[in-house]
Amino acid sequence: MAAVANLGPVEVEEAALAPEPEPEPESAANPVPALRLAVVVPAFNEAAAIAAVVRSVPAWVERVIVVDDASADDTAARVRALVRPGLELVAHRENRGVGAAIVTGYRRALARGSDVVVVMAGDGQMDPADLPALLAPIADGGADYVKGNRFKDPAVWNVMPPARIFGNLLLSLATKVTSGYRQVFDSQCGYTAATRGALQAIDLDRVFPRYGYPNDVLARLHAAGMRVSDAPVRAVYGPGWHSGIKVPAVVYPISWVLLRSWLWRVAQPVLRALPARAGREAASE
Repeated sequence: MAAVANLGPVEVEEAALAPEPEPEPESAANPVPALRLAVVVPAFNEAAAIAAVVRSVPAWVERVIVVDDASADDTAARVRALVRPGLELVAHRENRGVGAAIVTGYRRALARGSDVVVVMAGDGQMDPADLPALLAPIADGGADYVKGNRFKDPAVWNVMPPARIFGNLLLSLATKVTSGYRQVFDSQCGYTAATRGALQAIDLDRVFPRYGYPNDVLARLHAAGMRVSDAPVRAVYGPGWHSGIKVPAVVYPISWVLLRSWLWRVAQPVLRALPARAGREAASE
């Protein structure tokens, strides 16, 4: 890879240029050929899986941005060893959380001119074969932000651990209320696709940086008037899978995120109306 560039709290490396890949068969063509596509891969201690994740991203994706959230293992070294056109490594100097890592990736993709940005986790739990379904609502012009819904896959009940099913059902029902999007489900699924317009419509600086990030983003998108839809994706849990999430450590933060995002969303129409009301009152004096 090329030399590291210092950009304040992050370091960015761009992969050494590799030969352009041969055109893929029509059946594997980019479902959004008119748009520049980037995949952001947030990663924390994913040395065992990160190389396979990057290699699995289809060649028609223009840019792959791996954000290493201050991993203590060889995640960054594994990425540096890969050769792929458009591959970049962005390294946080200290751990900031998955939400912050995704925001860093979003900013890098926007700076690179990407039109659509997909998030795929660094642990291999998101099937790249589902990318076309995730991008279809954007390609059709019907959505600004698309999120995966694993519950649209009948196999989810046999694949997803029971505790995860219970937690996801509970949080999804709560997020329907707090976000304002009654039609979406599986709120904790991080497999998403966002248009440039959707990302520019929300204040990325204020997005919750850790677990609970997707719930916060949905409320912000609703307040900005963005169109959000679900897309069917597969639940992927390998035989050696284990959750790094400690329930007591996330219950209080995510409860706070849900309450905060709901209060913030319902307050936005009032806050937007205040300047207009003040102007009318001043004019009538």
